[in-house]
Amino acid sequence: MATPKSWIKAARLRTLPLALSGILMGSALAAFYGAFNLSVFVLAILTATLIQVFSNFANDYGDFQKGTDNHQRLGPTRTMQGGEIQPAEMKRGMFVVGGLSFLLGIALVYAGTWQFCKIAFFGFIGLGILALLAAYFYTAGKKSYGYIGLGDLSVFLFFGLLPVIGVFFLHANFVETAIVLPAVSMGFFSAGVLNLNNMRDIENDRHSGKITMAVKMGARNSRIYHTAIILWGWLAAIIFTLHQQETMWQWLFVLVLPLFIIDLIKIYSTNEDRMLDPFLKRLALATLAFTLLFSVGLIFSIL
Repeated sequence: MATPKSWIKAARLRTLPLALSGILMGSALAAFYGAFNLSVFVLAILTATLIQVFSNFANDYGDFQKGTDNHQRLGPTRTMQGGEIQPAEMKRGMFVVGGLSFLLGIALVYAGTWQFCKIAFFGFIGLGILALLAAYFYTAGKKSYGYIGLGDLSVFLFFGLLPVIGVFFLHANFVETAIVLPAVSMGFFSAGVLNLNNMRDIENDRHSGKITMAVKMGARNSRIYHTAIILWGWLAAIIFTLHQQETMWQWLFVLVLPLFIIDLIKIYSTNEDRMLDPFLKRLALATLAFTLLFSVGLIFSIL
């Protein structure tokens, strides 16, 4: 029987900062534009956390079933790979966490839409179902889209555009066109984390039939691609701030730019795939720091 320690390991807590960054960004943008709902904020944090844990469980399950998690994989040993959690246990875990996330999602959408637009309520329920299906079929199921090079696009949508714009709408009940830019930043930074993961495991994924963008492009081009999407993310944030600037506080996020640049240089010059693993956590935490400073700058500018 799986231990609590194994379930915590399977939840991969180091992925949570990235999952919550979009919620924080969308909420701060809503406050900047004069709309903030505390109930929406709390429920969105809880729902996003559970969906991310569900996604991690499903990823563990799917890669194990397909044989991708094997002794040649360079990342940390996963729970099913190491025999800590059995397939039947993981299925039950996915059912419980997925069910809880769906129930919390209903409460979130109700709090953000029901009094203003019942059509939006049902639309967001549909998006929630889509998010859970996307989390499952990334690596699980017979036709996993993560195995045909669509993982980056999915991460861009579900960690960038949808959480930022969606949470903004649940707070404000309208959409401001300009917020697409910081949503794009979140999407590119999140795709960067996935790309690092895929660059680290490029050889094992190729041999296992997992055709990621990194496998398609090769080691050198995937590093160029990584540099490009991180810089595009920064460009989107800078354009937004130039266009929507109220005070200089909104440039606080630039303080973390050196961290991104230093890591980009190191990643590009790293030839051994195994050595890329620490940069996953660093980029996830740098993205969280970027989000917090960006959000603080937005809030200070309206005080």
